[in-house]
Parts: sequence; C-alpha cells; structure tokens
Amino acid sequence: MAIAYLSLGTNIGNKRRNMITAAALLAERVGDVLALSGFYETEPWGFASENLFLNAAVKLKTSFSPSELLLATQQIEKELGRTEKSNGAYHDRIIDIDILLYDDEIRQTAELTLPHPLMHDRKFVMDPLSEIAPFVVHPVLKERIIDLKERL
Repeated sequence: MAIAYLSLGTNIGNKRRNMITAAALLAERVGDVLALSGFYETEPWGFASENLFLNAAVKLKTSFSPSELLLATQQIEKELGRTEKSNGAYHDRIIDIDILLYDDEIRQTAELTLPHPLMHDRKFVMDPLSEIAPFVVHPVLKERIIDLKERL
C-alpha cells in the first residue's frame, strides 16, 4: 500500500458537486480517502477566465501503482465530463485531478512526473495540501510542505 496526495480542481459546472463526486469516485475505485482538505476558491492560474476555481487536496491510501493511479484519475476525469488535458495551454475544466506525491517516489516518464513538477510554485495546490500534509517532506526539494507553502 502507498500513500498518494492528489490535487483536485474545477471551475465550471456545479463546482462543489464536481469536487465531492471526484473524491467519492477515488474512494470507491482507487483506495481509502484518509483526508480531504477544505475547498479553496482561487483565481485561474496560467490563463484568463471569469470562472473562479475550487481546489482541494486528497490523501489516499492505495494499492495502485503510480501508472495505475494515473489511468484511474484520467478515467474519472473523463466520466465527469473532462474532454482534454491541458498539454501546456490551460483552459476552463469541469475537473482536474493531479497526482502530487506518491510515497517518496521520484519518477519522470512521458506520462507522469513525480513529485508533480510545479506543485511547490502553485498556491492553489500548496494551501490545501499544507492543510492535510504540513509535515510531509517533498522528496526532491527535501523540505516540508508547510515550509514550501510559506515561501509562496
């Protein structure tokens, strides 16, 4: 079993329902949801939109490998109505599920980079993550989540 931390985000549709449904599907299909942060309303990052985001973080205990977890999160996104990933150009989305951390694993493949390469630069990720994992140490930067968040 592994501990994974995920980021959830949505800025269109019934945002609260999108978040709750995503968390419920993760619990049903992927593993035990050990913690869910509060929902944070944030400005769009990396693109202009009149739609504010809701963001949250999830702590998950799973038997899935990182690759299996990625496939499961992508399937949940599709089922909730996500039609495409950002691929460098950000846009409004019904749900976005990103794997932030997977135990202390460091990995870089075409499909998945662990830990998430931009997580420590994004307040909308670090605020909810620091709520549920303040003393977890980033495996590359070797700093606690709370300390990384404080520098944003």
